[in-house]
Amino acid sequence: MNIMDFNMKKLAADAGTFLSRAVQFTEEKLGQAEKTELDAHLENLLSKAECTKQWTEKVMKQTEVLLQPNPNARIEEFVYEKLDRKAPSRLNNPEILGQYMIDAGNEFGPGTAYGNALIKCGETQKRIGAADRELIQTSAINFLTPLRNFIEGDYKTITRERKLLQNKRLDLDAAKTRLKKAKVAEARASSEQEVRIAQSEFDRQAEITRLLLEGISSTHAHHLRCLNDFVEAQMTYYAQCYQYMLDLQKQLGSFPSTFLANNNQSSSTYAPSSSTITPSASVTASLSSISNTAATSSFGELKSSSGSRKARVLYDYDAANSTELSLLADEVITVYSIPGMDSDWLMGERGNQKGKVPITYLELLN
Repeated sequence: MNIMDFNMKKLAADAGTFLSRAVQFTEEKLGQAEKTELDAHLENLLSKAECTKQWTEKVMKQTEVLLQPNPNARIEEFVYEKLDRKAPSRLNNPEILGQYMIDAGNEFGPGTAYGNALIKCGETQKRIGAADRELIQTSAINFLTPLRNFIEGDYKTITRERKLLQNKRLDLDAAKTRLKKAKVAEARASSEQEVRIAQSEFDRQAEITRLLLEGISSTHAHHLRCLNDFVEAQMTYYAQCYQYMLDLQKQLGSFPSTFLANNNQSSSTYAPSSSTITPSASVTASLSSISNTAATSSFGELKSSSGSRKARVLYDYDAANSTELSLLADEVITVYSIPGMDSDWLMGERGNQKGKVPITYLELLN
């Protein structure tokens, strides 16, 4: 027998098997043939595997949306992954916002209060962007990749073996049907032998499938560890962001009282009633009032005297004209009062430079 004859016979046998399975499947659907039922334990395992696959897909896809809200970016990453190429690095949203803030701050002037604040905010946004990038990378490795490996690896193997089990069951039931229809003793003996072989193959495939399905419990345990890693990565990310914003708040400090007064006047329509103020807010307000009263008293004493005092500059200040003195935050200057000067201003000296300075930008030193 040459190879061509062998292949032709194999194709004919395969076609016969396929036709036999198709007939058996159709008759089962029409209620004209009996069907071998799987045992309850195996059915439960199959249901558990299907449920695990469905929810794993949903959790995985939504996690991808959480980490990368831009659908176009997700498609691009998917294409590059399939091509086994690294996707080009691009700035994320916090990094873009941060760069805009830094550029704006430099445009307005880093020596100005607003420009300096913009630059500090921009640097913080870029740090948040870097933390966001780290969260995505860590989550992809420790959480998304194991879920995807299950869908594309383990579950595909289960699906393949499950399909083989279905074919073996159809072969077994088709053999049983032929045995029932056999009339001649010789045909019955042949059919009985065929049923025994089909039963053996079905039992073997059922055992293989059962062993694979019992591994789902191990999959759940593995995914639980991956979930803990994901939660830890999120915890680290949010803690970093909180610390960055806390540091930024400390750097910015509070606006000068003149700015606060203007802001409070413009927002008085939206101010909550006094009954909604919490005790801690009341205490804070009281402390602030005491501090402001003490500061005002110190400046009042300086204005009534003919002496001078050292003062620390709280915020950058750009002189509006030649009679004023520009200031830099944290520098120490000499201040004093002259007759007829407005109550909100003092004369400031820095070396050979002198000019009017606003008292709201100063802190008198002892």
